[in-house]
Amino acid sequence: MEKKTNYLRKELSLLNLVIIGIAGAVGTGVLFSSAGMAAVAGPVIVISWLLGGIFYLFIGLTYVQLASYYPEAGGPSRYPLYSHGRITNLINAFSDLIWYLFIPPIEALAVVEGLNYFTSNYKIVLINSNGFPTPLGAVIGVLIMLLFIPFNYYSVRFFGMSTTWFGSIKLLLYLAVLLGFLIYFFHFSNFTAYGGFAPFGFAGIFSAIPLAMFAFGGIRVIPDYAEETKDHSVLGKAIIYTVLGQTAIYVAFAIAFIAALDWKGLGISPGNWAALSNLPGNPFIDIAGTREVILLLVLTGIIGIIGPFVTGYIYQGGGMRVLFAISRSRYVSEKIQELNKYSIPLWALIVFVIVGAVVAYIAAPLPTIYGLISDSVVAGYIGFSANPVAMQALISKGKMKPMIAGSNIVSALAFIFASLIIYWSGWPSVPYAVLLLLIACIVFSVIYKVKEDLWNSIWYIAYIGFLTLMTFIGDNGALAILNFYEASAVTAIASLVFYYWGIKSSK
Repeated sequence: MEKKTNYLRKELSLLNLVIIGIAGAVGTGVLFSSAGMAAVAGPVIVISWLLGGIFYLFIGLTYVQLASYYPEAGGPSRYPLYSHGRITNLINAFSDLIWYLFIPPIEALAVVEGLNYFTSNYKIVLINSNGFPTPLGAVIGVLIMLLFIPFNYYSVRFFGMSTTWFGSIKLLLYLAVLLGFLIYFFHFSNFTAYGGFAPFGFAGIFSAIPLAMFAFGGIRVIPDYAEETKDHSVLGKAIIYTVLGQTAIYVAFAIAFIAALDWKGLGISPGNWAALSNLPGNPFIDIAGTREVILLLVLTGIIGIIGPFVTGYIYQGGGMRVLFAISRSRYVSEKIQELNKYSIPLWALIVFVIVGAVVAYIAAPLPTIYGLISDSVVAGYIGFSANPVAMQALISKGKMKPMIAGSNIVSALAFIFASLIIYWSGWPSVPYAVLLLLIACIVFSVIYKVKEDLWNSIWYIAYIGFLTLMTFIGDNGALAILNFYEASAVTAIASLVFYYWGIKSSK
Protein backbone atom coordinates (compact mmCIF):
# COMPACT_ATOMS: atom_id res chain seq x y z
CA MET A 1 0.00 0.00 0.00
CA GLU A 2 1.20 3.46 -0.86
CA LYS A 3 0.51 6.30 1.55
CA LYS A 4 -1.18 9.27 -0.09
CA THR A 5 -2.60 12.61 0.99
CA ASN A 6 -6.35 12.62 1.53
CA TYR A 7 -7.16 14.01 -1.92
CA LEU A 8 -10.05 12.30 -3.68
CA ARG A 9 -10.51 12.34 -7.45
CA LYS A 10 -13.48 14.12 -9.02
CA GLU A 11 -14.91 11.60 -11.46
CA LEU A 12 -18.70 11.28 -10.98
CA SER A 13 -21.36 12.79 -13.26
CA LEU A 14 -25.05 13.55 -12.72
CA LEU A 15 -26.01 10.25 -14.37
CA ASN A 16 -23.59 8.35 -12.11
CA LEU A 17 -25.09 9.98 -9.02
CA VAL A 18 -28.71 9.32 -9.99
CA ILE A 19 -28.01 5.65 -10.74
CA ILE A 20 -26.02 5.34 -7.50
CA GLY A 21 -28.93 6.89 -5.61
CA ILE A 22 -31.76 4.87 -7.15
CA ALA A 23 -29.91 1.57 -7.65
CA GLY A 24 -28.44 1.93 -4.17
CA ALA A 25 -31.91 2.26 -2.68
CA VAL A 26 -33.90 -0.27 -4.69
CA GLY A 27 -32.81 -3.50 -3.06
CA THR A 28 -33.81 -5.16 0.18
CA GLY A 29 -36.26 -2.37 0.99
CA VAL A 30 -38.55 -2.94 -1.96
CA LEU A 31 -38.30 -6.73 -1.68
CA PHE A 32 -38.66 -7.17 2.08
CA SER A 33 -40.16 -3.97 3.48
CA SER A 34 -43.49 -4.28 1.66
CA ALA A 35 -44.19 -7.56 3.47
CA GLY A 36 -43.24 -6.15 6.86
CA MET A 37 -45.27 -3.00 6.17
CA ALA A 38 -48.33 -4.93 5.00
CA ALA A 39 -48.21 -6.91 8.23
CA VAL A 40 -49.02 -3.74 10.21
CA ALA A 41 -50.96 -1.72 7.63
CA GLY A 42 -52.48 -3.94 4.94
CA PRO A 43 -53.07 -2.62 1.39
CA VAL A 44 -52.75 0.99 2.54
CA ILE A 45 -48.96 0.58 2.41
CA VAL A 46 -49.30 2.22 -1.00
CA ILE A 47 -50.04 5.45 0.88
CA SER A 48 -47.27 4.72 3.40
CA TRP A 49 -44.71 4.55 0.59
CA LEU A 50 -46.03 7.77 -0.92
CA LEU A 51 -45.89 9.59 2.41
CA GLY A 52 -42.42 8.21 2.98
CA GLY A 53 -41.35 9.77 -0.32
CA ILE A 54 -42.82 13.13 0.70
CA PHE A 55 -41.16 12.98 4.11
CA TYR A 56 -37.83 12.11 2.57
CA LEU A 57 -38.12 14.86 -0.03
CA PHE A 58 -37.97 17.45 2.75
CA ILE A 59 -34.95 15.73 4.29
CA GLY A 60 -33.42 15.56 0.81
CA LEU A 61 -33.86 19.29 0.32
CA THR A 62 -31.69 19.95 3.38
CA TYR A 63 -29.00 17.81 1.75
CA VAL A 64 -29.32 19.88 -1.43
CA GLN A 65 -28.38 22.98 0.57
CA LEU A 66 -25.67 21.45 2.75
CA ALA A 67 -23.98 19.28 0.12
CA SER A 68 -23.67 22.28 -2.20
CA TYR A 69 -21.90 24.31 0.49
CA TYR A 70 -19.88 21.44 1.95
CA PRO A 71 -19.13 18.97 -0.88
CA GLU A 72 -17.12 16.55 1.24
CA ALA A 73 -16.75 12.79 1.35
CA GLY A 74 -19.23 11.54 3.95
CA GLY A 75 -20.49 15.11 4.22
CA PRO A 76 -23.68 14.53 6.27
CA SER A 77 -21.47 13.09 9.00
CA ARG A 78 -19.66 16.42 9.28
CA TYR A 79 -22.27 19.15 8.70
CA PRO A 80 -23.08 19.61 12.43
CA LEU A 81 -19.37 20.15 13.06
CA TYR A 82 -19.66 23.54 11.36
CA SER A 83 -22.80 24.57 13.24
CA HIS A 84 -22.59 22.96 16.70
CA GLY A 85 -19.06 21.70 17.18
CA ARG A 86 -17.42 18.41 18.01
CA ILE A 87 -19.70 16.61 20.48
CA THR A 88 -22.88 17.16 18.47
CA ASN A 89 -21.02 16.00 15.40
CA LEU A 90 -19.64 12.97 17.25
CA ILE A 91 -23.19 11.82 18.04
CA ASN A 92 -24.38 12.55 14.52
CA ALA A 93 -21.41 10.81 12.89
CA PHE A 94 -21.66 7.59 14.89
CA SER A 95 -25.42 7.48 14.33
CA ASP A 96 -24.67 7.53 10.62
CA LEU A 97 -21.98 4.90 11.00
CA ILE A 98 -24.35 2.50 12.77
CA TRP A 99 -26.82 2.91 9.89
CA TYR A 100 -24.12 2.14 7.35
CA LEU A 101 -22.64 -0.77 9.26
CA PHE A 102 -26.02 -2.52 9.26
CA ILE A 103 -26.88 -2.10 5.60
CA PRO A 104 -24.19 -4.14 3.77
CA PRO A 105 -24.79 -7.16 6.08
CA ILE A 106 -28.55 -6.78 5.57
CA GLU A 107 -28.07 -6.74 1.80
CA ALA A 108 -25.64 -9.66 1.89
CA LEU A 109 -28.14 -11.70 3.92
CA ALA A 110 -30.87 -10.68 1.47
CA VAL A 111 -28.74 -12.16 -1.32
CA VAL A 112 -28.53 -15.34 0.78
CA GLU A 113 -32.35 -15.28 1.01
CA GLY A 114 -32.50 -15.17 -2.78
CA LEU A 115 -29.97 -17.96 -3.18
CA ASN A 116 -31.80 -20.11 -0.64
CA TYR A 117 -34.85 -20.43 -2.86
CA PHE A 118 -32.73 -22.24 -5.45
CA THR A 119 -30.29 -24.12 -3.17
CA SER A 120 -33.09 -25.52 -1.00
CA ASN A 121 -34.21 -27.57 -4.00
CA TYR A 122 -30.92 -29.42 -3.61
CA LYS A 123 -31.36 -29.72 0.16
CA ILE A 124 -28.77 -27.02 0.83
CA VAL A 125 -30.50 -24.86 3.42
CA LEU A 126 -29.20 -21.31 3.89
CA ILE A 127 -32.25 -19.90 5.70
CA ASN A 128 -34.08 -21.92 8.33
CA SER A 129 -37.85 -22.13 8.79
CA ASN A 130 -37.81 -19.21 11.22
CA GLY A 131 -36.22 -16.93 8.64
CA PHE A 132 -32.75 -16.95 10.27
CA PRO A 133 -29.56 -17.77 8.34
CA THR A 134 -28.07 -21.17 9.07
CA PRO A 135 -24.34 -21.28 9.91
CA LEU A 136 -23.68 -21.98 6.22
CA GLY A 137 -25.94 -19.09 5.24
CA ALA A 138 -24.08 -16.73 7.58
CA VAL A 139 -20.72 -17.81 6.11
CA ILE A 140 -22.00 -17.21 2.59
CA GLY A 141 -23.27 -13.79 3.74
CA VAL A 142 -19.75 -12.91 4.84
CA LEU A 143 -18.30 -14.14 1.51
CA ILE A 144 -20.81 -12.00 -0.37
CA MET A 145 -19.66 -8.97 1.61
CA LEU A 146 -16.10 -9.75 0.52
CA LEU A 147 -17.32 -9.75 -3.09
CA PHE A 148 -18.39 -6.13 -2.60
CA ILE A 149 -14.75 -5.10 -2.15
CA PRO A 150 -13.51 -4.95 -5.79
CA PHE A 151 -16.21 -2.40 -6.67
CA ASN A 152 -14.87 -0.09 -3.97
CA TYR A 153 -11.14 -0.82 -4.12
CA TYR A 154 -10.44 0.67 -7.53
CA SER A 155 -10.93 4.29 -8.58
CA VAL A 156 -14.20 6.12 -8.05
CA ARG A 157 -14.40 6.35 -11.84
CA PHE A 158 -14.46 2.55 -12.00
CA PHE A 159 -17.08 2.53 -9.24
CA GLY A 160 -19.20 5.09 -11.10
CA MET A 161 -18.99 3.31 -14.46
CA SER A 162 -19.61 -0.17 -13.08
CA THR A 163 -22.51 1.03 -10.95
CA THR A 164 -24.08 2.87 -13.89
CA TRP A 165 -24.00 -0.33 -15.96
CA PHE A 166 -24.96 -2.79 -13.24
CA GLY A 167 -27.44 -0.36 -11.73
CA SER A 168 -29.17 0.24 -15.07
CA ILE A 169 -29.43 -3.51 -15.73
CA LYS A 170 -30.71 -4.03 -12.20
CA LEU A 171 -33.43 -1.39 -12.61
CA LEU A 172 -34.54 -2.84 -15.96
CA LEU A 173 -34.86 -6.28 -14.35
CA TYR A 174 -36.90 -4.80 -11.50
CA LEU A 175 -39.24 -3.12 -13.97
CA ALA A 176 -39.62 -6.38 -15.91
CA VAL A 177 -40.58 -8.22 -12.71
CA LEU A 178 -42.94 -5.41 -11.74
CA LEU A 179 -44.80 -5.66 -15.05
CA GLY A 180 -44.86 -9.44 -14.78
CA PHE A 181 -46.46 -9.33 -11.34
CA LEU A 182 -49.05 -6.79 -12.48
CA ILE A 183 -49.93 -8.80 -15.59
CA TYR A 184 -49.98 -12.36 -14.22
CA PHE A 185 -50.76 -12.08 -10.52
CA PHE A 186 -53.17 -9.20 -10.13
CA HIS A 187 -56.00 -9.83 -7.61
CA PHE A 188 -57.98 -6.64 -7.10
CA SER A 189 -59.89 -8.24 -4.23
CA ASN A 190 -56.76 -8.07 -2.05
CA PHE A 191 -57.26 -4.29 -1.86
CA THR A 192 -60.85 -4.40 -0.66
CA ALA A 193 -61.42 -7.71 1.14
CA TYR A 194 -59.90 -8.82 4.46
CA GLY A 195 -60.64 -5.64 6.38
CA GLY A 196 -60.66 -3.21 3.48
CA PHE A 197 -57.99 -0.90 2.14
CA ALA A 198 -56.85 0.21 5.62
CA PRO A 199 -57.60 -2.69 8.01
CA PHE A 200 -55.48 -1.14 10.78
CA GLY A 201 -56.63 2.46 10.28
CA PHE A 202 -54.44 5.54 10.13
CA ALA A 203 -52.16 4.11 12.80
CA GLY A 204 -51.24 1.34 10.36
CA ILE A 205 -50.30 3.85 7.66
CA PHE A 206 -47.83 5.64 9.91
CA SER A 207 -46.57 2.56 11.72
CA ALA A 208 -45.47 1.15 8.37
CA ILE A 209 -43.47 4.22 7.37
CA PRO A 210 -40.23 3.41 9.29
CA LEU A 211 -39.75 0.24 7.23
CA ALA A 212 -40.32 2.32 4.09
CA MET A 213 -37.75 4.88 5.20
CA PHE A 214 -35.02 2.25 5.21
CA ALA A 215 -35.57 1.96 1.46
CA PHE A 216 -35.32 5.71 0.88
CA GLY A 217 -31.73 5.88 2.11
CA GLY A 218 -30.43 6.21 -1.45
CA ILE A 219 -30.22 9.98 -1.35
CA ARG A 220 -28.09 9.75 1.79
CA VAL A 221 -25.37 8.16 -0.34
CA ILE A 222 -25.25 11.03 -2.85
CA PRO A 223 -23.75 13.64 -0.47
CA ASP A 224 -21.24 11.00 0.63
CA TYR A 225 -19.79 11.12 -2.89
CA ALA A 226 -20.03 14.92 -3.22
CA GLU A 227 -16.27 15.45 -3.01
CA GLU A 228 -15.77 13.06 -5.92
CA THR A 229 -18.34 14.74 -8.18
CA LYS A 230 -17.08 16.64 -11.23
CA ASP A 231 -19.60 19.48 -10.93
CA HIS A 232 -21.01 20.19 -7.48
CA SER A 233 -23.93 22.12 -8.99
CA VAL A 234 -25.56 18.82 -10.08
CA LEU A 235 -25.84 17.49 -6.52
CA GLY A 236 -29.25 19.08 -5.97
CA LYS A 237 -30.66 17.65 -9.20
CA ALA A 238 -29.29 14.21 -8.37
CA ILE A 239 -30.97 14.24 -4.96
CA ILE A 240 -34.38 15.38 -6.28
CA TYR A 241 -34.34 12.95 -9.23
CA THR A 242 -33.40 10.12 -6.90
CA VAL A 243 -36.26 10.78 -4.47
CA LEU A 244 -38.82 11.00 -7.28
CA GLY A 245 -37.49 7.88 -9.02
CA GLN A 246 -37.41 5.85 -5.82
CA THR A 247 -40.92 6.86 -4.81
CA ALA A 248 -42.39 5.89 -8.18
CA ILE A 249 -40.74 2.46 -8.06
CA TYR A 250 -41.74 1.77 -4.44
CA VAL A 251 -45.38 2.73 -4.92
CA ALA A 252 -45.59 0.55 -8.03
CA PHE A 253 -44.01 -2.43 -6.23
CA ALA A 254 -46.35 -1.97 -3.26
CA ILE A 255 -49.33 -2.20 -5.61
CA ALA A 256 -47.82 -5.28 -7.26
CA PHE A 257 -47.10 -6.95 -3.91
CA ILE A 258 -50.61 -6.53 -2.52
CA ALA A 259 -52.24 -7.49 -5.82
CA ALA A 260 -50.11 -10.62 -6.17
CA LEU A 261 -50.72 -12.09 -2.70
CA ASP A 262 -51.75 -15.73 -3.03
CA TRP A 263 -52.75 -16.49 0.55
CA LYS A 264 -53.21 -20.22 0.21
CA GLY A 265 -50.10 -20.62 -1.92
CA LEU A 266 -48.11 -18.90 0.83
CA GLY A 267 -49.68 -21.08 3.50
CA ILE A 268 -51.39 -18.10 5.19
CA SER A 269 -55.02 -17.76 6.14
CA PRO A 270 -56.69 -15.21 3.81
CA GLY A 271 -56.60 -11.79 5.43
CA ASN A 272 -54.02 -12.68 8.08
CA TRP A 273 -51.90 -9.63 7.33
CA ALA A 274 -49.74 -10.00 10.45
CA ALA A 275 -48.45 -13.38 9.23
CA LEU A 276 -46.72 -11.70 6.28
CA SER A 277 -43.88 -10.58 8.54
CA ASN A 278 -43.11 -14.23 9.22
CA LEU A 279 -42.48 -15.26 5.64
CA PRO A 280 -39.21 -17.23 5.83
CA GLY A 281 -37.76 -16.09 2.52
CA ASN A 282 -37.81 -13.26 -0.01
CA PRO A 283 -41.54 -12.39 -0.23
CA PHE A 284 -41.52 -11.75 -3.97
CA ILE A 285 -39.73 -15.05 -4.67
CA ASP A 286 -42.16 -16.81 -2.35
CA ILE A 287 -45.12 -15.38 -4.29
CA ALA A 288 -43.62 -16.15 -7.69
CA GLY A 289 -42.90 -19.68 -6.50
CA THR A 290 -46.60 -20.35 -5.90
CA ARG A 291 -47.34 -20.04 -9.63
CA GLU A 292 -46.34 -21.72 -12.87
CA VAL A 293 -44.85 -18.67 -14.63
CA ILE A 294 -41.29 -20.00 -14.86
CA LEU A 295 -39.73 -16.99 -16.58
CA LEU A 296 -41.07 -14.61 -13.95
CA LEU A 297 -39.87 -16.89 -11.17
CA VAL A 298 -36.38 -16.91 -12.67
CA LEU A 299 -36.38 -13.12 -13.08
CA THR A 300 -37.64 -12.68 -9.52
CA GLY A 301 -34.88 -14.98 -8.29
CA ILE A 302 -32.29 -12.99 -10.23
CA ILE A 303 -33.37 -9.63 -8.82
CA GLY A 304 -33.52 -11.22 -5.37
CA ILE A 305 -29.79 -11.82 -5.78
CA ILE A 306 -28.55 -8.96 -7.98
CA GLY A 307 -30.70 -6.24 -6.42
CA PRO A 308 -29.39 -6.48 -2.85
CA PHE A 309 -25.87 -7.19 -4.13
CA VAL A 310 -25.65 -3.86 -5.97
CA THR A 311 -27.18 -2.01 -3.02
CA GLY A 312 -24.73 -3.71 -0.67
CA TYR A 313 -21.57 -2.63 -2.45
CA ILE A 314 -22.90 0.92 -2.97
CA TYR A 315 -23.51 1.25 0.77
CA GLN A 316 -20.14 -0.28 1.52
CA GLY A 317 -18.66 2.55 -0.53
CA GLY A 318 -20.78 5.16 1.21
CA GLY A 319 -19.99 3.71 4.63
CA MET A 320 -16.24 3.78 4.13
CA ARG A 321 -16.56 7.46 3.18
CA VAL A 322 -18.48 8.10 6.39
CA LEU A 323 -15.63 6.44 8.29
CA PHE A 324 -13.19 8.58 6.26
CA ALA A 325 -15.16 11.70 7.32
CA ILE A 326 -15.13 10.56 10.96
CA SER A 327 -11.33 10.30 10.74
CA ARG A 328 -11.15 13.82 9.30
CA SER A 329 -13.12 14.98 12.33
CA ARG A 330 -10.50 13.26 14.54
CA TYR A 331 -12.85 10.75 16.17
CA VAL A 332 -10.86 7.75 14.94
CA SER A 333 -7.29 7.15 13.80
CA GLU A 334 -5.85 9.37 11.06
CA LYS A 335 -4.68 6.19 9.34
CA ILE A 336 -8.27 5.77 8.11
CA GLN A 337 -7.59 8.71 5.76
CA GLU A 338 -4.76 6.97 3.93
CA LEU A 339 -5.54 6.39 0.26
CA ASN A 340 -4.37 3.65 -2.08
CA LYS A 341 -2.94 4.34 -5.53
CA TYR A 342 -6.48 4.69 -6.90
CA SER A 343 -7.27 7.51 -4.42
CA ILE A 344 -9.59 5.27 -2.43
CA PRO A 345 -9.50 5.27 1.42
CA LEU A 346 -8.16 1.75 1.78
CA TRP A 347 -8.03 1.49 5.56
CA ALA A 348 -11.57 2.80 5.80
CA LEU A 349 -12.60 0.03 3.43
CA ILE A 350 -10.70 -2.65 5.37
CA VAL A 351 -12.10 -1.63 8.77
CA PHE A 352 -15.63 -1.25 7.41
CA VAL A 353 -15.56 -4.70 5.79
CA ILE A 354 -14.20 -6.40 8.91
CA VAL A 355 -16.82 -4.88 11.20
CA GLY A 356 -19.58 -5.59 8.69
CA ALA A 357 -18.49 -9.19 8.33
CA VAL A 358 -18.65 -9.64 12.11
CA VAL A 359 -22.17 -8.15 12.10
CA ALA A 360 -23.22 -10.47 9.27
CA TYR A 361 -21.84 -13.61 10.90
CA ILE A 362 -22.50 -13.09 14.60
CA ALA A 363 -25.74 -11.08 14.47
CA ALA A 364 -27.27 -12.95 11.53
CA PRO A 365 -28.93 -15.79 13.49
CA LEU A 366 -30.32 -13.47 16.18
CA PRO A 367 -32.81 -10.86 14.89
CA THR A 368 -35.10 -11.18 11.88
CA ILE A 369 -34.41 -9.16 8.74
CA TYR A 370 -37.19 -6.79 9.81
CA GLY A 371 -35.57 -6.19 13.19
CA LEU A 372 -32.28 -5.25 11.55
CA ILE A 373 -34.07 -2.88 9.17
CA SER A 374 -35.91 -1.16 11.99
CA ASP A 375 -32.83 -0.75 14.18
CA SER A 376 -30.73 0.71 11.38
CA VAL A 377 -33.50 3.16 10.48
CA VAL A 378 -33.58 4.48 14.04
CA ALA A 379 -29.83 5.07 14.22
CA GLY A 380 -29.81 6.61 10.76
CA TYR A 381 -32.57 9.08 11.51
CA ILE A 382 -31.06 10.11 14.81
CA GLY A 383 -28.09 11.13 12.68
CA PHE A 384 -30.19 12.66 9.89
CA SER A 385 -32.22 14.76 12.33
CA ALA A 386 -29.20 16.91 13.19
CA ASN A 387 -28.77 18.15 9.63
CA PRO A 388 -31.95 20.27 9.23
CA VAL A 389 -31.02 22.03 12.47
CA ALA A 390 -27.43 22.48 11.27
CA MET A 391 -28.67 23.93 7.97
CA GLN A 392 -30.94 26.52 9.54
CA ALA A 393 -28.38 27.37 12.22
CA LEU A 394 -25.74 28.08 9.59
CA ILE A 395 -28.19 30.22 7.61
CA SER A 396 -29.27 32.16 10.72
CA LYS A 397 -25.61 32.86 11.58
CA GLY A 398 -24.95 34.14 8.05
CA LYS A 399 -22.53 31.29 7.28
CA MET A 400 -24.69 30.09 4.38
CA LYS A 401 -27.10 31.79 2.01
CA PRO A 402 -30.41 29.95 1.62
CA MET A 403 -30.69 28.14 -1.72
CA ILE A 404 -34.19 26.79 -1.11
CA ALA A 405 -37.35 28.89 -0.95
CA GLY A 406 -38.82 28.78 2.53
CA SER A 407 -35.72 27.11 3.92
CA ASN A 408 -36.85 27.65 7.51
CA ILE A 409 -40.13 25.80 6.83
CA VAL A 410 -38.37 23.04 4.89
CA SER A 411 -35.82 22.43 7.64
CA ALA A 412 -38.49 22.48 10.39
CA LEU A 413 -40.65 19.95 8.53
CA ALA A 414 -37.62 17.76 7.79
CA PHE A 415 -36.81 17.71 11.51
CA ILE A 416 -40.40 16.87 12.48
CA PHE A 417 -40.57 14.05 9.93
CA ALA A 418 -37.25 12.59 11.11
CA SER A 419 -38.50 12.75 14.72
CA LEU A 420 -41.76 10.98 13.85
CA ILE A 421 -39.95 8.25 11.94
CA ILE A 422 -37.77 7.60 14.98
CA TYR A 423 -40.79 7.49 17.28
CA TRP A 424 -42.81 5.25 14.95
CA SER A 425 -39.90 2.79 14.91
CA GLY A 426 -41.05 1.94 18.41
CA TRP A 427 -39.86 0.00 21.40
CA PRO A 428 -37.34 -1.67 21.72
CA SER A 429 -35.73 -0.55 18.45
CA VAL A 430 -35.14 3.00 19.68
CA PRO A 431 -33.45 2.14 22.99
CA TYR A 432 -31.44 -0.58 21.25
CA ALA A 433 -30.12 1.91 18.70
CA VAL A 434 -29.57 4.57 21.38
CA LEU A 435 -27.64 2.08 23.53
CA LEU A 436 -25.33 1.22 20.61
CA LEU A 437 -24.87 4.92 19.95
CA LEU A 438 -24.17 5.69 23.61
CA ILE A 439 -21.51 2.99 23.87
CA ALA A 440 -19.81 4.14 20.65
CA CYS A 441 -19.83 7.82 21.67
CA ILE A 442 -18.47 7.15 25.16
CA VAL A 443 -15.71 4.83 23.96
CA PHE A 444 -14.45 7.04 21.15
CA SER A 445 -14.88 10.34 23.03
CA VAL A 446 -12.69 8.93 25.82
CA ILE A 447 -10.08 7.46 23.48
CA TYR A 448 -9.82 10.57 21.31
CA LYS A 449 -10.49 13.07 24.12
CA VAL A 450 -13.53 14.71 22.56
CA LYS A 451 -14.82 17.24 25.09
CA GLU A 452 -15.23 20.48 23.16
CA ASP A 453 -18.55 22.26 22.62
CA LEU A 454 -20.51 20.27 25.20
CA TRP A 455 -22.90 23.15 25.84
CA ASN A 456 -23.78 23.28 22.14
CA SER A 457 -24.77 19.61 22.20
CA ILE A 458 -27.15 19.56 25.20
CA TRP A 459 -30.21 20.06 22.96
CA TYR A 460 -29.27 17.02 20.85
CA ILE A 461 -28.65 14.77 23.87
CA ALA A 462 -31.95 15.88 25.42
CA TYR A 463 -33.74 15.33 22.10
CA ILE A 464 -32.51 11.73 21.86
CA GLY A 465 -33.51 11.16 25.47
CA PHE A 466 -36.97 12.60 24.80
CA LEU A 467 -37.58 10.31 21.81
CA THR A 468 -36.45 7.30 23.83
CA LEU A 469 -38.90 8.29 26.56
CA MET A 470 -41.72 8.72 24.03
CA THR A 471 -41.24 5.21 22.69
CA PHE A 472 -41.37 3.95 26.29
CA ILE A 473 -44.67 5.65 27.17
CA GLY A 474 -46.22 5.60 23.70
CA ASP A 475 -48.78 3.19 22.29
CA ASN A 476 -46.31 0.42 21.42
CA GLY A 477 -43.96 0.99 24.34
CA ALA A 478 -43.60 -0.71 27.68
CA LEU A 479 -46.14 1.56 29.42
CA ALA A 480 -48.48 2.50 26.53
CA ILE A 481 -49.77 5.53 28.43
CA LEU A 482 -50.51 7.52 25.25
CA ASN A 483 -52.32 6.20 22.19
CA PHE A 484 -50.76 6.39 18.73
CA TYR A 485 -52.29 9.74 17.77
CA GLU A 486 -51.60 11.42 21.10
CA ALA A 487 -47.99 10.25 21.18
CA SER A 488 -47.39 11.27 17.56
CA ALA A 489 -48.83 14.74 18.21
CA VAL A 490 -46.68 15.19 21.32
CA THR A 491 -43.60 14.06 19.38
CA ALA A 492 -44.27 16.46 16.49
CA ILE A 493 -44.97 19.47 18.73
CA ALA A 494 -42.08 18.82 21.10
CA SER A 495 -39.70 18.32 18.19
CA LEU A 496 -40.29 21.95 17.22
CA VAL A 497 -39.08 22.97 20.67
CA PHE A 498 -35.88 20.96 20.16
CA TYR A 499 -35.54 22.33 16.63
CA TYR A 500 -35.48 25.96 17.81
CA TRP A 501 -33.40 25.05 20.85
CA GLY A 502 -30.90 23.42 18.48
CA ILE A 503 -30.71 26.55 16.30
CA LYS A 504 -30.14 28.75 19.36
CA SER A 505 -27.43 26.35 20.57
CA SER A 506 -25.25 26.76 17.47
CA LYS A 507 -21.76 28.21 17.71
